[in-house]
Amino acid sequence: MEHLLKLLDMSGEEIIEVLNLADQLKYETKHGIEHPHLKGKCLGMIFEKSSTRTRVSFEVGINQLGGYAVVLSSEGSQIGRGEPVQDTARVLSRYVDGIMIRTFSQQEVEDLAKYGSVPVINGLTDFCHPCQVLADLMTIREFKGSLDGLKMCFIGDGNNMMNSLVVGGLKVGMAVSVACPEGYRPPKEILDFAKNYDCFELTDDPMQAAKNADVVITDVWTSMGQEEERQKREAAFKGYCVNKELMAQAKPDAMVQHCLPAHRGEEITEEIFEQNAQHIFEEAENRLHAQKAVMVKTMAK
Repeated sequence: MEHLLKLLDMSGEEIIEVLNLADQLKYETKHGIEHPHLKGKCLGMIFEKSSTRTRVSFEVGINQLGGYAVVLSSEGSQIGRGEPVQDTARVLSRYVDGIMIRTFSQQEVEDLAKYGSVPVINGLTDFCHPCQVLADLMTIREFKGSLDGLKMCFIGDGNNMMNSLVVGGLKVGMAVSVACPEGYRPPKEILDFAKNYDCFELTDDPMQAAKNADVVITDVWTSMGQEEERQKREAAFKGYCVNKELMAQAKPDAMVQHCLPAHRGEEITEEIFEQNAQHIFEEAENRLHAQKAVMVKTMAK
């Protein structure tokens, strides 16, 4: 595994291999077993979008693997002054052993990998959120015992989360149903991928999408950088709330996932969030273990 740029680049078998390693690393962490697979190695972390979970989980993760992190923000580096990404890639490749970037443009991540000579890990772009979805799949498998044959349902925006859930879920053998309003559907690249799977469903009816679901997932209606669209989005997504009525359509033992932060009363009710808090915060913890597995797979050479 050379990079993690998007789940479209990975096979289902490769995704499962990452999840298996993440399970092993989680077990070792819980039992105090040291695993310094990246001893002495440095991860450069570029943040053009702010973060809580991404920063802490990657920084703690590289430390637990025996390495260390250098953090770069756009304000505190030449990136924010317009240095071309191809130059940043070639400079950083001479200093660090891997680069994690959280930014807006997927092309920026692809260019870092193209021009650099060290592994690049996508910590989030507007197009996809592969690390979060690896953590989601890891959590679902923990609680459900397997992934194959389960139905995953996503309610909300056809954004980076929906894109990665569609790709990741279908590649590991899940049925995937998504509900989003007209105008907020996934991009053509994702729909072209999904049309090859009979077990994919796209609808504008949240109740239809949630029918017999094993897992219900949602995300905020207004993501970072979209604040000016907030009122327009609140109107468009009215009715796309994960609430008691929607969960009644899913299987009785269905679990709920949310990548956080959650806006209670918008995309999910307080009641449903708290009823599923165990699953949601296990999902948050699993960012640490899934990303450690990605770092080992890409950087331990």
